[in-house]
Amino acid sequence: MESEQAILAFAALAQATRLDVFRLLMEHEPGGLPAGDIARHLAVPHNTMSTHLAILSRAGLIEAERHSRSIIYRARLDAVRDLTGFLVKDCCGGHPEICTPLIADLSPCCTPKKTAVREAARHE
Repeated sequence: MESEQAILAFAALAQATRLDVFRLLMEHEPGGLPAGDIARHLAVPHNTMSTHLAILSRAGLIEAERHSRSIIYRARLDAVRDLTGFLVKDCCGGHPEICTPLIADLSPCCTPKKTAVREAARHE
């Protein structure tokens, strides 16, 4: 990831509603959520939500896929990986053992939840 792309991603996340949207989509991986559900969950008007979703999409942090009459939004996990990698790329001056606690702290966040599995099945 280049600095310009990282800056674009961080700028998109530097607004409270967009950060909430992104975190909500991360929580609902791998199934994603329809735009209307995101707007209702965060109590944001639909037209305002559309703007936030467009900004996150242009920053490469989310993607949209049409399913029937709904557009399902998902977090782009590859973008999260790239952004995290960008932040820690030069970490610890070539001593990876120093970064081990950081990596260990990231691992538990990816434990599957029953709700995520049910959500994915619902969208299939």
